[in-house]
Amino acid sequence: MTYPNSTITFEQMLLKFMSEQDPMLAMLQWLCEQMMEAEVSAKIQARKSERTKERTGYRSGYRVRRFDTRMGTMYLFVPKLRKGGYVPFFVTEKSRAETALIQVIQEAYVQGVSTRKIRKLARRLGIASISRSQVSQITQELNEQVEAFRNRPLKKTYPVLWVDALYEKIRDGHRVVNMAVQVVIGIDEQGQRDILAIQPMPEESETTYKALFDHLKSRGVRDVWLVVSDAHKGLSKAIRESFVGCSWQRCKVHLMRNILAHIPNKEKEYFALRLKQIWLQPDYQTAMTYAEALMDEYEGQYPAAIQTLEAGLEDSLQFYHFKQIDHRKISSTNMLERLNREIRRRTNVIGVFPNQDSYIRLVTSYLMEYHEDWSTGRSYINPAILKNIQEQRKVA
Repeated sequence: MTYPNSTITFEQMLLKFMSEQDPMLAMLQWLCEQMMEAEVSAKIQARKSERTKERTGYRSGYRVRRFDTRMGTMYLFVPKLRKGGYVPFFVTEKSRAETALIQVIQEAYVQGVSTRKIRKLARRLGIASISRSQVSQITQELNEQVEAFRNRPLKKTYPVLWVDALYEKIRDGHRVVNMAVQVVIGIDEQGQRDILAIQPMPEESETTYKALFDHLKSRGVRDVWLVVSDAHKGLSKAIRESFVGCSWQRCKVHLMRNILAHIPNKEKEYFALRLKQIWLQPDYQTAMTYAEALMDEYEGQYPAAIQTLEAGLEDSLQFYHFKQIDHRKISSTNMLERLNREIRRRTNVIGVFPNQDSYIRLVTSYLMEYHEDWSTGRSYINPAILKNIQEQRKVA
């Protein structure tokens, strides 16, 4: 339901709202729609159908999204963008993710482990006291949604997987420990991104990565062409055993950081420019030739850096074997790291989580919001390209 905002008077608008079955809910829905239109216009620096040099993007229709409020349930027409996606600020701040955040704070209160940071946040959210039964009820509702998402059936083929870890401080009795949670994102045969796994890992080893991939396979995944990640311990061997014929792309950005750690500060900028050229070459053989020349030139001056480059070079060039796909998307974990930074920005308000389960609930709740947005957005990789690669793989 949309009300024009040009010639209608305030009194006429009120009369229209009053004719609705729920006038207050109708007013709220109208307000939300106006805020979304204003927010999208500000984001792309242009109003709908406006021609301007300042424009930075274009609209792409609408999608329907359910939004539950204390007044009732609304079905909003959320504007879509051709690039970048759009989630209304009030949807991001509310709904499932906010419930998970409140649940973490409440659980900390009940267990008596609240810190000054959590107490301040609790006061802002209006949480003065909470009973164990109330926490239990909220936790049960969240658990059902989170576990259903983490264990839902998956598709058979995901051409590319990105794997990266989140680290957070978790309270374990009277100790505070760092816990790793592996996040796996995949693209399906239609080129759409999907959150496939949010899995806690007590340690990085071949066994734990094998368990991660076995969990994906138990939910239906069978065919993976390329896994993109940092050089995690045991990962490459787990990939070979879990997905026959799959390649491993070592993140070029992480490899560059590892190499530059061995370069003196005053030489870093120049050497980084030379180093970066390896992954900008037009094909695999040219990249290898350039890298070998660079290693020969600097082997005597920076032996540790060159040793690191030589050890990781081959694995960092696997994206060249998928030359039809934009190399910027599959040569590093940048896409996943941007998502992880956004999650960390939100989890930083907590500091130390009361337990592992509360952290998993909160992270999963945030990622479910991205999953819903991606499912209605544009393809991350052109599906025609993926189909062509699949046909070539069958012939080979």
